[in-house]
Amino acid sequence: MAITLIENFRAVFYAPFYAAFALGAYSAEGLDVEVKTPSKPSETVKMLLSGEGDVVWGGPMRVLVAGNADPVCGLVSFCEVVARDPFFLIGRGPAPAGGLAGLRGKAVATVSEVPTPWMCLQHDLRLAGVDPGELGLIPGRTMAENAAALRAGDIDTLQVFEPIAEELLEEDGMNIWYAAADRGLTTYTAFSTTRAYMEREPEALLRMTRAMFRTQKWIAAHGAGDFAGRIGSYFPQLSETTLEKALARYLALGIWNQAPYLEREGFERLRASCLSGGLIQKEIPYEVGVDMRFAEAAIEEDPPSM
Repeated sequence: MAITLIENFRAVFYAPFYAAFALGAYSAEGLDVEVKTPSKPSETVKMLLSGEGDVVWGGPMRVLVAGNADPVCGLVSFCEVVARDPFFLIGRGPAPAGGLAGLRGKAVATVSEVPTPWMCLQHDLRLAGVDPGELGLIPGRTMAENAAALRAGDIDTLQVFEPIAEELLEEDGMNIWYAAADRGLTTYTAFSTTRAYMEREPEALLRMTRAMFRTQKWIAAHGAGDFAGRIGSYFPQLSETTLEKALARYLALGIWNQAPYLEREGFERLRASCLSGGLIQKEIPYEVGVDMRFAEAAIEEDPPSM
């Protein structure tokens, strides 16, 4: 049974997706999964809707944006893998007093590669009583460029994910100022497809969800060292030590699901962030953007770990 899966982009916080391949979870479920990668993350939904792929992994933010533009597009998330925000604010010296309010007046470099990190952070700021305009925001640069600026002392803090966070933290004086995962559930990465494909190939999607659940069970039962050993080939530019530290930090923060169910709380928090940041204007209901039939079935079946 063949499925064409569209990879959003390569990232450490997507580690469970690579583990599913490394562990043979798809083949164990009788699936032949071919991976395609778009030229840029914003192309993933276009590829899916044009029929170039069957399933995409990426942020449910894409489901919200697509539904905002076209309420009958039929894009839906069906298996969650990353339930908490994997981004950090890293700064030189101790974190300022007052939590997020301590960022007022600071030079803060935000993520430009994808919109979700800033959508979520700006919402956190508003909830903390901080107008994002009170920060010295520096948008439009890559995370690598911002890391260089932090090292040079040109900015106070940057928004970044692993492994750049781990590489910065190895340097003297660098600290985590804010771990976005601490805000709680915020749906961040899931398998998504179209309603049409879901109705046409329910067995394939059930098997895919079951394969991920079996992978999630394996991750929950193993440490960062075993995890790094399994997926290291997907990150040939990283040392195993750095990868292991990055995975250990994410495991400690609980960013990855231990089951494929996408909770309403996480979806609604992401939706509120995208609304307050102006990325979307329509309040897409959970029942429209999420379908947990396969997650519920897989959890009920309780398949063995890989």
